[in-house]
Amino acid sequence: MKNSTKKPSFGVALLIVTFLFVIIIAQVLVAGSPDIHLTLVFSITFAVLLLMMTGTKWSVVEEGIMHGCKIATVPMLILMFIGMLIPALIASGTIPALIYYGLKMINPSVFLLTTALICAVSSVCTGSSYTTGGTFGVAFMGISVGLGIPPALTAGAVISGAVIGDKLSPLSDSTNLAAGVCETNLFAHIKSMLYTTIPAFIISLIIYTVLGMRYSADSIDTTAVDAILKGIVDNFNVSPLYTLISLIPLAAVVFMAVKKVSALAAMIIAAIIAMVIAMIMQGYSILEMMSFMNYGFTIDTGVADVDKLLNRGGIQAMMWTVSLGYLGLSYGGILEITGTLESLINKMESLTKNARNLIITHIFSSILVNIISASQYVAIIIPGRMYLPAYKKIGIRTDVASRTCEDSGTVTSPLVPWGLCGVFFTGTLGVNTMEYLPFAFLCYLTPVVAVIYALTGKFIWKESVTELKEKAAV
Repeated sequence: MKNSTKKPSFGVALLIVTFLFVIIIAQVLVAGSPDIHLTLVFSITFAVLLLMMTGTKWSVVEEGIMHGCKIATVPMLILMFIGMLIPALIASGTIPALIYYGLKMINPSVFLLTTALICAVSSVCTGSSYTTGGTFGVAFMGISVGLGIPPALTAGAVISGAVIGDKLSPLSDSTNLAAGVCETNLFAHIKSMLYTTIPAFIISLIIYTVLGMRYSADSIDTTAVDAILKGIVDNFNVSPLYTLISLIPLAAVVFMAVKKVSALAAMIIAAIIAMVIAMIMQGYSILEMMSFMNYGFTIDTGVADVDKLLNRGGIQAMMWTVSLGYLGLSYGGILEITGTLESLINKMESLTKNARNLIITHIFSSILVNIISASQYVAIIIPGRMYLPAYKKIGIRTDVASRTCEDSGTVTSPLVPWGLCGVFFTGTLGVNTMEYLPFAFLCYLTPVVAVIYALTGKFIWKESVTELKEKAAV
């Protein structure tokens, strides 16, 4: 992966990153919401021109683009297949049933709390925030409309719950990656993360509970809810028996996740199961289902709110997000392969002489890498490997290093508009990243808790004399 040309200087690397931030801020101030696609195109162009002017060969730039696209391919395929799964789940009655019973059973005052908790359980079981967002997340977004709860607030609760699995599930790819990068036992890594993740999640749940108190049964527009319920009942079978049948695709996803089946395969299999159920139970033809899964589910129920909830999904609907993912990862790949990221992080090595400074530097480095690389994987790998020797040098246990990778690299990924998680949740939940960002409390409370521990020295464990002797013997 490493190129043989001279790495860019810190000044060049800083100028490249500064250009990205300046153009984003300028577009936000002028347009209110930046066209992220063109922002990245302009930023890539500026970076490439500057790098080539300072000695980087085009072949290295091209290698970086291919490297970024390779990282993006599997997540983007998952995103496309979730686009295919969502209309299949709607046609089979899965999502309509979840919305129907959610509106009937969930009290608005505890809706946000319930959303975060259920998404947390789902993501821990599946090890995937993507799976949770594409199934339960979509259903909760629909329920929130009927309850009169802002979509951005609901999206924040979905993401806070979904990210838990990316951190704490032994089935999660980022959890395994962080443990591997920092040479830590997987379950020691998970145990270490409990100390930062659980307090942050509890605080998030408290905030969701307080915010949810603003909504009650009295605040619901019962006329609108009744219309939604009638629209669903008139067009879908929501009897208890049929509802159980419609939940089979979700059960299949959980089962395949536990069995460590590829996420790509899980999405396709679940979509096919939902398609078969829709054809048998709802009477759709295979041609209709193929159209739904490609272009999105369409239905005219006569109730505008129901049509808005259910007319969605499809592979083509995800292509805006997929193109953004490829652009973001291409930009990140160029900066990684050309050594631009390394030049930035090397400058920070002087700040790693004690545990407090090391952990805080690691956290901010990972967040910075996440922003400019658009990938939580890169944000875990580069700072993790860069700072691991410093942890060992001052005798800090490696599970603290791996925990820090996730406390900064994993949880902040949904907050980056052009990052893998950011583009996924925007495309799946239908809420812009900048809209849900203030409400995804877990995503920025976790790094805050980690910084507090670093400042106070709490739960920053030193290696025992026995452990040090054993490693020295090896």
